[in-house]
Amino acid sequence: MDKNFADIKARAAELREQLEYHSKLYYVDDAPVISDYEYDRLFYELVAIERDYPELDIPSSPTHRVGGKALDKFDKVTHTVRMDSLTDVFSFDELRTFFDTVGRTVPNAVYSVEPKIDGLSVSLKYEGGVFTVGATRGDGNVGENVTQNLKTVFDIPLTINKPLDITVRGEVYMPRAVFERINAKREAAGENLLANPRNAAAGSLRQLDPQVTASRGLSIFIFNHQEGELGELSSHTEILDFLNSLGFKVVQHRLRSSDPEAIIAHIQALGEMRDGLEYDIDGVVIKIDSLSERKILGEGTGTPKWAVAYKYPPEQKITRLVDVSIAVGRTGVLTPTAILEPVRLAGTTVSRATLHNLDFIRERDIHIGDKVTLQKAGDIIPEVVCAHPNMRDGSERVFNMPSTCPSCGEPIFREEGEAAVRCTNAACPAQLSRGIEHFASKDAMDIDGLGPQIVEALIGAGLISSAADLYSLREEEIAALDRMGEKSATNLISAIEKSKNAGLERLLFALGIRNIGAVAATALAAKYRTLDACMDATLDELCTIPDFGEITARCVVNYFSHEQNRELCQRLRDAGVLTEATAAPTGDRFAGLTFVLTGTLPTMSRDEASAVIVAEGGKVSSSVSKKTHFVVAGEAAGSKLTKAQSLGVKIIDEDTLMQMVRGEIEL
Repeated sequence: MDKNFADIKARAAELREQLEYHSKLYYVDDAPVISDYEYDRLFYELVAIERDYPELDIPSSPTHRVGGKALDKFDKVTHTVRMDSLTDVFSFDELRTFFDTVGRTVPNAVYSVEPKIDGLSVSLKYEGGVFTVGATRGDGNVGENVTQNLKTVFDIPLTINKPLDITVRGEVYMPRAVFERINAKREAAGENLLANPRNAAAGSLRQLDPQVTASRGLSIFIFNHQEGELGELSSHTEILDFLNSLGFKVVQHRLRSSDPEAIIAHIQALGEMRDGLEYDIDGVVIKIDSLSERKILGEGTGTPKWAVAYKYPPEQKITRLVDVSIAVGRTGVLTPTAILEPVRLAGTTVSRATLHNLDFIRERDIHIGDKVTLQKAGDIIPEVVCAHPNMRDGSERVFNMPSTCPSCGEPIFREEGEAAVRCTNAACPAQLSRGIEHFASKDAMDIDGLGPQIVEALIGAGLISSAADLYSLREEEIAALDRMGEKSATNLISAIEKSKNAGLERLLFALGIRNIGAVAATALAAKYRTLDACMDATLDELCTIPDFGEITARCVVNYFSHEQNRELCQRLRDAGVLTEATAAPTGDRFAGLTFVLTGTLPTMSRDEASAVIVAEGGKVSSSVSKKTHFVVAGEAAGSKLTKAQSLGVKIIDEDTLMQMVRGEIEL
């Protein structure tokens, strides 16, 4: 080895050490000592060395944090230690019951109490102190390998302070400031806004292109040791302190106590702090601190007996209802939306909220100008809970629906027995715009790049007046639109062409037939196999489809009874759009069985899992009932999983489903 190369190798090692040190100061300790400019100079010096001397480009180099080559898909990772979920409690009475139950087995137990970060749970594996594998929780047994994406999270050390073989668990989250910054950029670009920091973090971590993840500014808190070398450590608190000494950013605002009332007071204090934290929390985790006492208590069915998660009730805020705007949906429904004085709620600034319909407004006696209480349904969609008539000053006024459509000026009507008010004009511009956006959406024809702004531009330029017109667009027409160019036009034409092969299942959903969602569209396609057969189906025939009631069946008949809709279908067929079912049953292994899908599966989308089930002769339902045979549950499974547990429905994961398909499990 010549002296010059030895000097370069030493400089590369020095740069890596400096960059890791300054990254920790900036991202973990929030105490930078050099400017961004100085950091960038060090970073790009190392980039240049690794480019000129590839043998010095090691896997743990800080340069890999900017993201590498995009992936085609995520590989599976089987967790050697199951990543369990916790039992939820929703009141202090329930929490006291937990303390009493534990106390009968472990008197005077000491608990570790810590915030429950609202993010995405991952495992991080280190070999010889070097980060080697990072995976999502998945169903607890099998997750997705997102190592390259996790390397872009600066809070995750690529090497730790001791050469240990160890696996830890943490929660990846998007800081509120980052979330607000990204949404501001998306709003300026006319893109759909991210729903909340948790969903944004989950979506960012599951990007196939690590460079996209790198741009999202994710962070992580480590909250558990999964397996590996611990020495003589005997408590959770000692473990977290040890992990912190290794270079991990561990969960903050912890309490160690044996006093239930002190623990409850701490939970209340954390609740009051929620607005001031840089990250979202949705509860507090209470765990037995002693590892030996955990073993005494043992494990329950899928959850440990030594820990619970206290979940905060939905956050509520009071603000003023400034006005009510009317949006016209793709089916012509006029939906009132509250225009609010902006208020911070559950991690985001809210200035609009759904008011559902006129009945909702009347039942709650909501007036324009009222002080109203807000919350987020499912921590995502802002909604008005109630008004406060006692706070009125006399300036408030009653809201009335308009007599004509605000989009086209045509009369509106309300069917007897329905809450919805609708526009009567089938050619209403608002309906056209929303209808084409729905037609192009991911679960429909999946035309990538055809967002709301492009749709509006195409309509405004007179290039489209129905979904069928998309298939006659030319590149030069699209390229001439504002903020479009040749490359964007080429990509959009390619996406439109690709959508021709989406199949009957997606096409039926894309048509926007009332009450026909993705599951109903799949069932309709499985029954009739061709679009022509669906168009000619009778009401009585449609009612025989499982989960199709008379209302749903009548919606299908009504849709195809209109000449303009039949003409649209003919134009789509003439354009080369596939009008036959793609998910033909290849077996009867699931014949007579009903499945419900919930949560995020490790390797398949819900559409893909549904196709697998249908291909084996099974049925996929959107709701859980006593007639449900299996619930396939993935990560972040919600109310459907809870209902399945209460009804005693068998719950399986994706891996079990595929074993059933392969015949490895007897039904």
